[in-house]
Amino acid sequence: MLAALLATACATGRPDGVRTLPADRSAAVLYVALGDSTVEGVGATSPDRNYVSRLHERLRAVYPSARVVNLGAGGATSAEVLLRQLDRAIGLRPHLVTLSIGPNDITTRVPVATYEKNLETILGRLRYETTAIAVVNLIPDLAVTPRFSRSRLREAVGRQTIVFNEALERTGRAHGAELVNLYAASQREVPLQPELISADGYHPSDVGYARWAELVWTGVEARIVDR
Repeated sequence: MLAALLATACATGRPDGVRTLPADRSAAVLYVALGDSTVEGVGATSPDRNYVSRLHERLRAVYPSARVVNLGAGGATSAEVLLRQLDRAIGLRPHLVTLSIGPNDITTRVPVATYEKNLETILGRLRYETTAIAVVNLIPDLAVTPRFSRSRLREAVGRQTIVFNEALERTGRAHGAELVNLYAASQREVPLQPELISADGYHPSDVGYARWAELVWTGVEARIVDR
């Protein structure tokens, strides 16, 4: 417990106790990405066009020595992030972690209580076993994607996305994560900009991942302190 408290204290960059990225722009910042197929980059035409790679590009503009490790895996649920990605992420001693998880929990009918418990463990361990800043995006509105917008499952998926996002927001705030509202952006933008979705009707396209990176960057940028 003492070690955890010391780690938290070392990570504090503001008087209010909120963690920040280093003021030293020469720091070798390590960014680790956790999550599902959207983190892996399914739907992008190449790995350098997914949101993680684009976010890394933005990070390097501030920290030229910044590195990235992408642990995202297609099909991953919150339980699989917990069991297969989290220990490795902690062992890497990251400065920044992004977490994008939830759609597979919804579509495989994982109870929201189980999802929230998994999030509690993931974010709790990141908080107490690392000095990393956690940036977590809310689940995009699955109901507006072509896969579900004309499906009989549309309403059920839409309701579940809201409930799961409530759990995600609640847990994220409790553990000091920076929250990015992809839900509102997707709900507003996807129906008007179909080019944001790839040919599979579900995952983001190159354009969609560029927008995703832009939104998540606002969360990262909020934790970068001035020199």
